[in-house]
Amino acid sequence: MCGGRGTRLGDGTEKPLIPIGGRPMVDRALDALAESRVETTHAVVSPHAPATREHLLERRQGGERPGLRVIDAPGDGYVADLQYAMERVGAESADAAPPPLLTVAADLPLVDAAAVNGVIDAARAAGDDDASSSLTVCVPAARKRELGVSADATSEIDGREVVPAGINVVGGRSETERGDAEESDDGDAAVHLTEDVRLAVNVNYPSDVRAAERLLADREADADDD
Repeated sequence: MCGGRGTRLGDGTEKPLIPIGGRPMVDRALDALAESRVETTHAVVSPHAPATREHLLERRQGGERPGLRVIDAPGDGYVADLQYAMERVGAESADAAPPPLLTVAADLPLVDAAAVNGVIDAARAAGDDDASSSLTVCVPAARKRELGVSADATSEIDGREVVPAGINVVGGRSETERGDAEESDDGDAAVHLTEDVRLAVNVNYPSDVRAAERLLADREADADDD
């Protein structure tokens, strides 16, 4: 999902194109998906992010992302655009039951292939290895504050204040059965609570950019030491 304006970030750059560690966030998310077990990637853009759309098409035409499919959502908000994209992907499937979908927000600059595969495995485990199982991923609000990033849109699960992580699995059902992939109280979706820093950092404010840069630098330094 990469159609956001990014107005809270303040510098006029479209949110998916905000650089973290010298690279646009959307490219970092796409790298994670390309290196994971995800089979096909769809980039969902909107009229609010024309530069992001152009960036993605240039990458595809230049051969860097030849398999990337771009979906032009109407720009009616994250949930509405996600539903629109799921219907489009479902319509492309020749299977009676469309395959499960992994939804990822472009504002997760620390996500990598291992984190993506971990979410896929958690969805399968939650459904007793049923590949059509849905999973909503959340992070404790306390963990986000500990990392120095914003914790908006909180809710409570089992007495803990949590925040949606921006990555979920939507089971392979028909469009009418899927419902809203972002509703954490969906009776068909298991909840996966994680403190993984790779899924805990969403960039919504300038302070989140600074925190993400710091955490990315720490991770790279640790990798150099190994």
